[in-house]
Amino acid sequence: MNKNKKGIQLLKERSYEEAAKCFQEAIEENPNEPISYINFGDLLTIIRDEEKALNFYNRALELDDSLATAYYGAANAYYQLERYEEAKRMYQQAIKHGIQHKDVHFMLGMTHYQTGEVLYALPQFQRAVELDENDAEARFQYGLSLAYLEHVDEAITEFEQSLALDSKNADVYYNLGVAFTYQDKDEEALAMFEKALELQANHHLAANGKKLVLQKLSNEMESD
Repeated sequence: MNKNKKGIQLLKERSYEEAAKCFQEAIEENPNEPISYINFGDLLTIIRDEEKALNFYNRALELDDSLATAYYGAANAYYQLERYEEAKRMYQQAIKHGIQHKDVHFMLGMTHYQTGEVLYALPQFQRAVELDENDAEARFQYGLSLAYLEHVDEAITEFEQSLALDSKNADVYYNLGVAFTYQDKDEEALAMFEKALELQANHHLAANGKKLVLQKLSNEMESD
């Protein structure tokens, strides 16, 4: 087993020091092999040393600027550093150079969302869902984007499908409740807020949503 393969196996086992040693030896044995730098960058990103990781990804790209995995690794490091504009460019480069799995589209969507570009986030979340229909989080984020852009009916569909895949996410119930309030479906909204609170008792937004719906229902009863 070569040093990189051994290092990757150790990385999966969370033996980070031993993995780092393997990647370092691989670099010393062949300093012009970009994969070794990418692997070391991935390790550093995992242990939250993103600034140093970027040095390794950049070195890999100096050796071969067509390596999609180097762009993707750098994008993840930038995202964790909350340097979203740089992350966005790296995710776009990763896609341009051949990565098409759901995660890169999901993360590009998240990056657009973080910079307030929900209109651009929407197709990325949609693509992530297309690539994996059973990704509950991707469906949730897709639903959030739809709701933000006032496509409430479509958002409800995505929230409901997300819950069918993961029924323990209080945030999805809360946002489904909000969507129902926009449709004046107060009883349905109340049930969703209560479910969110059942799962997360300190969900303050759900508690406030429940309070507002109860006030509205009470006022309607008094006016009858």
